[in-house]
Amino acid sequence: MLAGKVALITGATSGIGMATARLFAERGAKVLLSGRNAEAGAALASELGGTFLAADVAAPEAAKTLVDWALRCHGRVDVLVNNAGILFRGDSQDCTDAEWDAVLAVNVTAVFRLSRAVVPVMVGQGGGAIVNVASDWGLVGAQKAIAYGTSKGAIVQLTRSMAADHARQGIRVNAVCPGDTDTPMLHILAGPERETQLRAMAEAIPLGRIGQPRDAAAAIAFLASDDASFITGAMLPVDGGNSAV
Repeated sequence: MLAGKVALITGATSGIGMATARLFAERGAKVLLSGRNAEAGAALASELGGTFLAADVAAPEAAKTLVDWALRCHGRVDVLVNNAGILFRGDSQDCTDAEWDAVLAVNVTAVFRLSRAVVPVMVGQGGGAIVNVASDWGLVGAQKAIAYGTSKGAIVQLTRSMAADHARQGIRVNAVCPGDTDTPMLHILAGPERETQLRAMAEAIPLGRIGQPRDAAAAIAFLASDDASFITGAMLPVDGGNSAV
């Protein structure tokens, strides 16, 4: 149940974030969308009857800016979806300091800052839900993506820690862990031989297909909803069985 809930979604201008925004709106939520692509964000907000604010979540002031904006729009935040993320290919020998710092800034530090900023709001209104988008590479080792895999492992632990810290305040904190999903990020991973590589990825997944953004969005919507009222600190793989094998 999401009807009437105010949901702030980062990274909402493509992939899983966009699918999540559409699903939340379909289910009656008031969606507050953020991302770096102002044109795509404004178009999506218009389509969904929501509101968009362009922001770079890695900026130190972004968390306060986004939460203050949400409060000006609706006076509360019932759901925070930390979806924004970036990826660079490379093992420990290929990953530069700049790439490492950029991935951790967006994928970890921004999630912490936004979650930290929204907790007092949720405490004041009697509760809320935070859903972090991690990855199945937060549950198993990541090859040729050392910074990304490390960042998603950090999100798994951040989720558990915040769930334990804030459960008695009525705040549930969970994470979804998508596997190979048909998003722009997966196309980066697939490389120049995209179609061949995507077919190989699909064949390696136990369920035999690449995930769709709405697969992950459905899991996010469930964890954000009242149907998950007794679930906190959970890591939900949405990976076609990859992490099981």
